[in-house]
Amino acid sequence: MANVTLTRDQRLVIWVAILASFVSFLDGSVINVALPAIARELGGGLTTQQWVVDAYLITLGSLILLAGSLSDVLGRIVILRIGLIGFGVASLLCAVSISPEMLIVARGIQGIAGALLVPSSLALITSNFSGVARSRAIGQWTAGTTIAFLAGPILGGVIVDSVLGWRWVFVINVFPIAAVLILLVLLGHKDVREHGVRIDILGAVLCVLGLGGPVYALIEQQHYGWGSPLILVPFIAGILCFAGFIWRQRAAKQPLMPLSLFTVRNFAVGNIATFFIYGALSLGGFIVVVFLQQVAGFPATFAALATLPISLLNIGLSSWFGTLSGRYGARWFMGFGPIVGGAGYLLMLSAGTHVDYWTELLPGVILFGLGLSATVAPLTGAILGAISEQQSGIASAVNNAVSRVAGLIAIAFVGLIVGPRLDADGFHRVLIVTAVLLIIGGVVSAIGIQNLRHAKEPQPTSGSEAVS
Repeated sequence: MANVTLTRDQRLVIWVAILASFVSFLDGSVINVALPAIARELGGGLTTQQWVVDAYLITLGSLILLAGSLSDVLGRIVILRIGLIGFGVASLLCAVSISPEMLIVARGIQGIAGALLVPSSLALITSNFSGVARSRAIGQWTAGTTIAFLAGPILGGVIVDSVLGWRWVFVINVFPIAAVLILLVLLGHKDVREHGVRIDILGAVLCVLGLGGPVYALIEQQHYGWGSPLILVPFIAGILCFAGFIWRQRAAKQPLMPLSLFTVRNFAVGNIATFFIYGALSLGGFIVVVFLQQVAGFPATFAALATLPISLLNIGLSSWFGTLSGRYGARWFMGFGPIVGGAGYLLMLSAGTHVDYWTELLPGVILFGLGLSATVAPLTGAILGAISEQQSGIASAVNNAVSRVAGLIAIAFVGLIVGPRLDADGFHRVLIVTAVLLIIGGVVSAIGIQNLRHAKEPQPTSGSEAVS
């Protein structure tokens, strides 16, 4: 690749984009480690832990599509500033929460602000770079967000186990936020606003209600039962609202989620696979860290380190698998990768209340890490490679939203799968469900994905972008 000389403003843009996204990704990766400590202090047990995760994902997943329209209408810098300040305020509210309810509301506000960060930060890169420089800038952005995933759980474990406690898991967000706000002042860019863009407020409201109602019912049914109106009404109303959201996307002139994208086979099949695979990632990541602390008695730091091999394997191998996928096609990588990952979770079934990490968990963790490394880059490449460059932004946003919603729904099901309390048997049930979801994702990919490598000059995927 030829050397690319960046201007001062371009270097600032890269740092703004990396740090702004870093905040959102760090919070998403750090929270699981802090959940047992939060439940011990504030109470509420497994239900509180589910809501602390899902309150964030409901607002983030349902509003991330709206954020793209807002940045077009109001300007990317404006939306980025609003998101940063909102995320910082919400983080401090999380840190000073005195009840589960206060923390859950603050996490929902965090999700709203987080939805504004990622699309706006990537839009800054695409509007300030082109050609080789753009590819390099996106690669640097991806590397920065990967570091957040890698460092987040370890940092969270150290903080939770230290005298600082879980509240500082949220306080640390303030420091990168302050840095980005200072960089934006130094950048001094004028905002670019698109004319003629309409904001689909009705679609956004229907999406939030359509996700929130069923998730509320799934989490709270263990307290009230499925026969209670407190469960049935929001569940049915939510389903109707989500159906209304789909109808709205057909009828709106400028929909949040253009349904025409799903007429492209690899985009449609890839997003179905994304739903199962990323639902499994959220479910497995949640249960392993929580089980190791609450049942097996591991310190938060070691529970975080338990999944470190997954990140290391993904960093080391995903680019290689992305190159192979570009050469031979994504289909079989997307097929065998999730199935291998599912086998890794099945290997963990030997773990009981007294866990020997090295013999009972580590082999499964490594096998899952290998499967995930073979999956992520080909999956991203197959989905975005099927869509024209002009629609790549909205296609990426839709795929990102699908992955978030998949995690949201998976976490909502934890209570149903585990039962009244988390023990070794409940842990095993979640492992099996996680494995099944991964295997389904692999089978869907193997059957439905088409290898688009018949053109005269096939373009390999870089393998550097992962759906976050």
